[in-house]
Amino acid sequence: MEYDIQVQVEEAIHSFELADNGAGPLWCHGSTIVARWRERVYVVALETLDGQVPLNNCRWVLYCRDESGWQRIHADESGRTREPSPLALLDDGQLVVSANPTLTEEGAYSGPARPTAFVFDAANPLSGQRVEQPLWQGEPAFSEHSYRTVVADGQAGQVLYMQNVGYDSAHMSLRDRAGHWRGIGQIFWPRGDEYETPQPLRLCYPNVMLRRGQAHFLGVGDIVEPVAAWREEKFRQSGRQWDYVFRRLFYAMTPDIAHAPFGQWVELVNLDATAGAVRSGDLFVDDSGLVHVLWSQTNADARLRAAFFPDVEIEHALYYATLRDGRVVDKVALCRALAGEGPVPQVARFHQTPQGRLLVLASFAEQMRLAELGGEEVVWHDVPLGAPFVGTFLTATGRAGSVPSAYIDIVGHRSGQGQTLSYARVRVE
Repeated sequence: MEYDIQVQVEEAIHSFELADNGAGPLWCHGSTIVARWRERVYVVALETLDGQVPLNNCRWVLYCRDESGWQRIHADESGRTREPSPLALLDDGQLVVSANPTLTEEGAYSGPARPTAFVFDAANPLSGQRVEQPLWQGEPAFSEHSYRTVVADGQAGQVLYMQNVGYDSAHMSLRDRAGHWRGIGQIFWPRGDEYETPQPLRLCYPNVMLRRGQAHFLGVGDIVEPVAAWREEKFRQSGRQWDYVFRRLFYAMTPDIAHAPFGQWVELVNLDATAGAVRSGDLFVDDSGLVHVLWSQTNADARLRAAFFPDVEIEHALYYATLRDGRVVDKVALCRALAGEGPVPQVARFHQTPQGRLLVLASFAEQMRLAELGGEEVVWHDVPLGAPFVGTFLTATGRAGSVPSAYIDIVGHRSGQGQTLSYARVRVE
């Protein structure tokens, strides 16, 4: 099928100073910071505070774009934080901005934090905001390292807020349309008992979708290098004592997020044997209940290849799989590239059109491309951006309540502009 891909807008939203606290404006990349409400686009940026020390030396800032351009709607005047603030949108126009303000005094390096939500009217964003406190089961010891996930079922009027505590689990709070929050327990991570030191496999940066009471979770393990010999070799090369690795991808779901726990973990990728790396891309659940997932992977660590698996040829790939009832239905590589050959796939996101077509928008180093799923073959089309997004990018997604649209709203860092949060609007016909 032929597509008319029009880049209608490319512009900067917000420039910032590096916070030197281990996070950044896109660090929540399993959730999103951009949402579309009719003709308005909302973005939550992260601003570094003058005179404050890491880790809690940032605040969130809400921007809105309408026909007059970008406006700075609100900045958190009291809450200092470390991480970006993913948002969620309901179909009645409630815009929920998550926050995790520290409870520490100025000058403290780290300490406890209190998850919070700010609610705006997307139809009238200058009318003010309402502050809400999510409720939790028990007394979880939250800190500035939230690794939080915020998603919405816009039609059902529900928002799901998940926040990590330590390395074992995440606590969950569910909000209804009326603004009532309730704690709904925890999601417990899978375990790596086969490692030299058995440990939980903390899952971070997950893609989560809330739909018709169900919740679907796609997350990648985020742990310190578990193989002692590999740690030693990487230390010899880098001089760094630690190195977090992302080698295993897991999926789980619950048929009733309000009352039933997540079921058994399904492991979709395991690259432990050759020290590879996997990155979750996106998750989408269609009207039939079929679960669509995207991820990118590199099969081996180039730093370790010569010493430990010299016969392995390094390959980069973008994969697409479908699942039903917790079982893999199909799995296919949408593209592959051997090291040094061809464009390397980095990050990919789903986009649903008003006609129900499911598209994939992917970044390939200095180029973005678009393809449609569901046909006999995948055909990639170049997106003619003047300045392509590099690395992580976020979109206005149904997982955060944005409805299917002919527009793809993209936020990220453009080539050569790493300290500027930029936006592009792409129309697909």
